[in-house]
Amino acid sequence: MRSSRAVAAVKSAGSLNIRLGLITLIATFALLAATGAAFARSAPASFADLAERLSPAVVNISTAQKVDRPSFGSRPGPDIPEGTPFEDFFKDFFDRRGGGRGGDEPRTVQSLGSGFVIDPTGFIVTNNHVIEGADEITINFANGDALEAKLIGTDPKTDIALLKLIDEPEKPLPFVPFADSDKIRVGDWVIAIGNPFGLGGSVSAGIISARSRDINAGPYDDFLQTDAAINRGNSGGPLFNMDGEVVGVNTAIFSPTGGSVGVGFSVPANIASDIVEQLREFGETRRGWLGVRIRQVTDELAEGLELENPSGALVEDVTKEGPAEVAGVEIGDVILSFDGTEIAEMRDLPRAVAGTPVDKTVRMVVSRKGKTQTLKVTVGRLREAGAEKDKPKVAKKEDEKKEAESSVALGMKMETLNRKARERLELDKDLKGALVTDVDSTGPAAKKGIQIDDVIVEVAQEAVETSQDAKEKIDAARENGRSSVLLLVNRGGDVRFVAVRFPKKDDD
Repeated sequence: MRSSRAVAAVKSAGSLNIRLGLITLIATFALLAATGAAFARSAPASFADLAERLSPAVVNISTAQKVDRPSFGSRPGPDIPEGTPFEDFFKDFFDRRGGGRGGDEPRTVQSLGSGFVIDPTGFIVTNNHVIEGADEITINFANGDALEAKLIGTDPKTDIALLKLIDEPEKPLPFVPFADSDKIRVGDWVIAIGNPFGLGGSVSAGIISARSRDINAGPYDDFLQTDAAINRGNSGGPLFNMDGEVVGVNTAIFSPTGGSVGVGFSVPANIASDIVEQLREFGETRRGWLGVRIRQVTDELAEGLELENPSGALVEDVTKEGPAEVAGVEIGDVILSFDGTEIAEMRDLPRAVAGTPVDKTVRMVVSRKGKTQTLKVTVGRLREAGAEKDKPKVAKKEDEKKEAESSVALGMKMETLNRKARERLELDKDLKGALVTDVDSTGPAAKKGIQIDDVIVEVAQEAVETSQDAKEKIDAARENGRSSVLLLVNRGGDVRFVAVRFPKKDDD
């Protein structure tokens, strides 16, 4: 009796488990079906309507550039001794291959790219590298029209160029607007329309793969990354959102093969539109300028700067009479925010400053020796090119400092900087500090790149005038339990911060 009841209980439990399993399975299928339905609702069934509406505003850009043709003597060919009967034969042969006798006539080089109309009167946006150096620019429209254009302005740092049709169009052109690219999210659908490999009018679709990509293309890198197919010839073409607005200007691809591997980069619309407005109004860019040289704050530097987190932009140099100096910025300050924009990384600051109107006064929060303070700075205008000022020369003789004393710390030998050393190294006559005269190749200083003839001007954000000052401040930092010490190093007039770790044993 007892065993039959046990068997019945087991059978009952098994039936219950089966029923529960079926319920779970049904619920899972229902969830998958709901998820699929939601995805189907969010994913477009087709891009055809969007592509048909936008394609007329996307153009193919062909350029022609005249370049000097190499002469016969400079063109690769067989090594024919002078004066032989074959010399004239091969000269004629290679000149015919180049398109003319003599080899001195210029030849025309052509290239293709993409662009898009932003104004019905004929303003067109493309990449700088598409039209750079071009003597002739032809805009080819989807309806077959081919019209000549002129360059209004260009910005190599963001690779944006603005063109204008030479002749006013007979009727308003189809055009596309810029979007607010700050609203685009990773995973959003996008389509690219352009001229890959000269094919013309090609459409590809994908999603935004990442934002704020820095690919070392320029000082203001903030690219959108997409997996929509972008190939050679797509450069300068638009990247659209699902509302038919331009969220980016296709500019570069990552590709070991030269073709699309699903990693393309676009200049965000918010950056491109600001540049286009300046080019349209002034024919050039007018960026904000702060007048500082900065570097990234690392974990080691953060400790020496008394920061809780390695964030912000560390000021290594301040331009004399520049906006930052006038506002009271000092070497060693860490800029934490600029005009309300948080500076999480060094590269955030150049973009924030460049996008600020010239002559605007903004608030800037800095950390100085562990304490924050707010400065008011009036933004200047960045000059793209300018001659460097002559370095000051020593005009009068000064008393020699004590040279006999030398100090050793962190595996480097230091002497007090004197007049002779300043003249030899062409340093400012008023510069003071500890001159590095020898470096142990296995010591802590050498591991951080300290070299002979470097000048230590600050230790732990405190100025030093002699080699003994430097050693005492280094020793004090170690006695205070610091794992590293922050040095401000002048090398040939350029200054930089270096955080040097103390060795575990007292062997320096």
